[in-house]
Amino acid sequence: MPQAVNTYQPKSRRPIASVFRRSAAPAVRLCVRWRIHPDTVSLLSIVASALAGACFWQAAAHPWLLFIAPGFCYLRLWLNMLDGMVAIAAGTASSRGEIMNDLPDRVSDVLIFVGVAHSGLCAITSGYWAAIMALLTAYVGTLGQAAGARREYGGLMSKPWRMVTLHLGAWITLAMICSKSGSLQWGPLTVLDWTCVTIVVGCVQTIAVRLRRTFATLAKHETS
Repeated sequence: MPQAVNTYQPKSRRPIASVFRRSAAPAVRLCVRWRIHPDTVSLLSIVASALAGACFWQAAAHPWLLFIAPGFCYLRLWLNMLDGMVAIAAGTASSRGEIMNDLPDRVSDVLIFVGVAHSGLCAITSGYWAAIMALLTAYVGTLGQAAGARREYGGLMSKPWRMVTLHLGAWITLAMICSKSGSLQWGPLTVLDWTCVTIVVGCVQTIAVRLRRTFATLAKHETS
């Protein structure tokens, strides 16, 4: 009896630049050949995020960790991209897989920004507000899909740009520590405080963009 072919296609996929797709192609082939399940890749992204969070958490005592923490943040992004590509290439994509693709992402956001919050290099509330807004941004993105529209990925502070912003804040902080200026303040706040504020403000804009697009799509559906 012929084996059933999995024809499931994800309802919504994050746009991925071709250069990043090409960088993941060898890894996708390897995962398919070795039968590495996409869920395993998703869980590895949590491990990468936990390492990033741990680096930020210990950065005040060991500033050199600020240099490598962004690397784990980018590894998290790469693994987040890889899991979906592996699922499609291996023919294991499913509605369950869509949940397993998204849920670890939310855990990752919390792990990273809680590490920042407890780094001693910014106010605890700054890191927690960044974590909260990252979760809300992703949540609003999924609301449209749940309501019958589509998953929204627009806005200034999507997941990759949150990591880029945090990367810049980490390296600027490291540069200030290495300069031995004796202060990490930039005006009334530290650099990492400003980084978190930038992420929060960017998330507010992103939420507004996603809601506006979702409402417009739903309105079209209701009038068609």
